[in-house]
Amino acid sequence: MIFIDSGFLIAIFVDKDQWHKKGIRLIDKIDKIPKEDKIISNLVIEEIITLIGSKIGAKASIEVYGYIHDNYTVFNEDKSLYDKSMSSFLKYNATLSLTDCVSIEIMKELEINKIVSFDSDFDKVDGIVRVH
Repeated sequence: MIFIDSGFLIAIFVDKDQWHKKGIRLIDKIDKIPKEDKIISNLVIEEIITLIGSKIGAKASIEVYGYIHDNYTVFNEDKSLYDKSMSSFLKYNATLSLTDCVSIEIMKELEINKIVSFDSDFDKVDGIVRVH
């Protein structure tokens, strides 16, 4: 299994994104992974849709939303996950966003050790391998 971070999908869909070329090179590899083994969270989807909308428009965001639901498994967060995430948020002294901390806790819960991300902040987290 692999966790999908927002920066990866934003890079795929936004041609002017600094990571666009790297994202395009990765997408074929990621697309070969079965849907049930590609995990994304609601918070990550929220980040993606908001940023895609601001960069290339609402219509593109709707298309990306459909792509996500067709190709990735969505993990639904709950209060207990947020409670655990606050401990990670404190541990990393807010150098990782709350969304990133929730992603870390989901990865722990599902025993996922790989994340597709261009965010080097994940390199601070023991046991996580960043695919980029």
